[in-house]
Amino acid sequence: MTANEKILTKFYTAFANADAATMCQCYHPDIQFRDPVFGLLKGNDVCQMWKMLIESSKGNIKIEFSDVKANEYTGAAQWIATYTFSKTNRKVVNIIQAQFQFKEGFIIKHSDYFDIWKWSKQALGTNGYLLGWTGFFQNKIHQQALLSLKKYKKTNHAN
Repeated sequence: MTANEKILTKFYTAFANADAATMCQCYHPDIQFRDPVFGLLKGNDVCQMWKMLIESSKGNIKIEFSDVKANEYTGAAQWIATYTFSKTNRKVVNIIQAQFQFKEGFIIKHSDYFDIWKWSKQALGTNGYLLGWTGFFQNKIHQQALLSLKKYKKTNHAN
């Protein structure tokens, strides 16, 4: 196992154990994260997002990961999140392909890829099925996610 594969394994093991602090130890201070829901997040916002997601799951999230591969500069993994979406109480099984870049022994870039329409169908039901493929609806999901993060940061006095 390469050094960066160990970092990714540490990251996802911490995620599976709902340990956001250890997850964040794997990130470079200048981390950039991107996914279809939050879009681009940078620096401390990335760690705040993971803390928010773990806390809001209230232990009702299962994380599985596989296919961890990494060399000196880049890496990849697949992970599956199974949880109940709190706003609708609907079960979601989200299959995510992750890509990474490393710098100075830390993750500097983390991009998660998944089908947001498939996610919205599971999380939001009929509305997600009918509208989840549209740019307008996906933008609403994105704006709501950023608003949730902003509220979380304000409540937890995070910058």
